[in-house]
Amino acid sequence: MITPNKIIKMASAFYDSCLLFTASDLGVFAKLAEYGSADAKTLAGALQVDLRGIRLLLDACVALDLLIKDGDFYKNTAEAALFLVPGSPADLSGAIKYNRDVYPAWGELKSFVESGRPVEKPEEHLGLNSERTRTFVMSMHYRALAIGRAVVGELDLAGCKKLLDVGGGPGTYSVLISQKYSEIQCTVMDLPDIVAIADGLIAQQGCQERVKTLGGDYRTAPFPDGNDVVNFFGMFHQESPESILALLKKAYNSLNPGGVVNIMDMMTDHTHTKPLFSALFAVNMALTTDNGWVFSDTELLRWLNEAGFTDCLVKPLPPPMPHTFASARKL
Repeated sequence: MITPNKIIKMASAFYDSCLLFTASDLGVFAKLAEYGSADAKTLAGALQVDLRGIRLLLDACVALDLLIKDGDFYKNTAEAALFLVPGSPADLSGAIKYNRDVYPAWGELKSFVESGRPVEKPEEHLGLNSERTRTFVMSMHYRALAIGRAVVGELDLAGCKKLLDVGGGPGTYSVLISQKYSEIQCTVMDLPDIVAIADGLIAQQGCQERVKTLGGDYRTAPFPDGNDVVNFFGMFHQESPESILALLKKAYNSLNPGGVVNIMDMMTDHTHTKPLFSALFAVNMALTTDNGWVFSDTELLRWLNEAGFTDCLVKPLPPPMPHTFASARKL
């Protein structure tokens, strides 16, 4: 039997997002972690919000299985306690701020389809707007912490001494690598306004001696020579096919013989329609960057071969991560 259920659910899916973002931004999950449980009046006072407003928000979060209600008292579900409380080992509250920031852009999707141009200036989160830039970098940091250990587990860097992290943003992946491989010196290359924030994050983690930054536009700036490894983690989805191939060739030329290139990103199959999240993420990137999209695994393999690499490998990372990992070697 054909029903409208799927369409109705899609039409109201933004309700869920707005409730999640608002509860997280107000500190609902953090405050309930502090109190254990609390009623709406207590939370209204602690968060300095309207009683009626917070009660409606809390009840909706219960309906979404983010909170549990017992009489008049609310507490975090196990899922919320693990993923939405700042300081939790699996905290995603910082990471989802990126989704919150791009939410308005999705409301301009029709404009993008009509014009083919991003609906906001990419520079907004790349240095032009200091608040947006910091939110973007910190979101990438928390996302990298959430998935980084699984990604680092895919790397075989034994014997490697010098690693270049292209478009490395907050430097989180390089920090995790340096913590696992004590002989590696990492260089994080990204725009000056980005690495200025990364320097502070790297220092906070005590890795400033072995993780350095290099400010510059990786599209135009030369790559340092003598690398054993070049990583492109989560940045090719904002590059055109021509730019991706050019960057892979730059990586090849900067690598020592036997050196390795690693890529971690969203990818689709050859149809550009599966997996679902990758296909949707392609639209997200197009809304906010000049050349945003998601490429296919077969396209990446072709570019790696064109750049001169051999021993190419592409495989999905373990669920629940939606990313794909690829590596190749320079003879």
